[in-house]
Amino acid sequence: MNSNHIISQSLSIIDAIRCINEIHDEPLVLFVVDENNAMCGTLTDGDVRRALIKGVTLNAPIADAMHRNFNFLRKNINDGVEDIHRQREMKMRLVPILDANNHICEIINLEKYYTKLPVDAVLMAGGKGERLRPLTEKLPKPLIKVGNKCIIDYNIDRLISYGLEHISVTVNYLREQLEEHFRDERDGVKVITVREPQYLGTIGSIKFVETFYNDTILVMNSDLFTNIDYEDFFLHFCQHNADMSVASVPYVVKIPYGVFNLDGREIKGVMEKPTYSYYANAGIYLIKKHCLELIPENKFFNATDFMDKLIVTHHKVIRYPISGYWIDIGQHDELERAKEIVKHLK
Repeated sequence: MNSNHIISQSLSIIDAIRCINEIHDEPLVLFVVDENNAMCGTLTDGDVRRALIKGVTLNAPIADAMHRNFNFLRKNINDGVEDIHRQREMKMRLVPILDANNHICEIINLEKYYTKLPVDAVLMAGGKGERLRPLTEKLPKPLIKVGNKCIIDYNIDRLISYGLEHISVTVNYLREQLEEHFRDERDGVKVITVREPQYLGTIGSIKFVETFYNDTILVMNSDLFTNIDYEDFFLHFCQHNADMSVASVPYVVKIPYGVFNLDGREIKGVMEKPTYSYYANAGIYLIKKHCLELIPENKFFNATDFMDKLIVTHHKVIRYPISGYWIDIGQHDELERAKEIVKHLK
């Protein structure tokens, strides 16, 4: 929690101005606390200006200028994803979360983060990337640059922007480079690298993640380039009470010929140049933590095997359609497409 935004009501307005002056690249808002550290008001530079116009002096206590009817969320009462979403719709910039005694537990910066998802993430980064050779002969595919950033960093940074605090990356091929890449924290989040002892498919290595902190786990391929809305993905998953949600992308097949509708040898009709629409697996999944027990230990196991196992055991598996862009950077032409998109991103 950023304590730069917290100030005691015992201080003066000039002290508050100094505190506001020390805030950089964040909303100029102070949260005022009393002698018991309970929040009792907010103060902005605008509040200070209005107080001075009214004749309040710089040496007057903060209480003479602060706003007492303030906005907040209550911890474990109304601090869920939907509640935070409403705060963003209300154009709130900094949102304090208070406990039952009005102590500040957390401050959410909605200028920096979209939300705060109660999700752990695991990115699969152990593959050899053979279709991208020679680029991957000495460099793991997730570290290939798209624009000025590595492929995997677009995914890590996007997950952090949705408030994820627990992110693991499973590594195998040229793993030392990925371990070095994630040696330092980014935006206060330590990305944990997890060694896969052998190639275990697209989800098998998740068994080597030692600890999960949330009941919902996001699993994804690390070489994807997408602007999927993780908040909407999560809310859709919860609203449908699914055990697994599979992000999907539309895939259209156009047949340039007339296609027969047959009954044995007999032609019952002709469809002229039909178009068929399907949804394809996008390699991004939300999973209830307890379902991971169905993944075998030390066995090659793909995410599609996991889906089949969940379906056979009568778990609820749903699809979530991605509405934005999505590229699986598995081949050179897809890498070039991603590079073109990056040129137009802010």
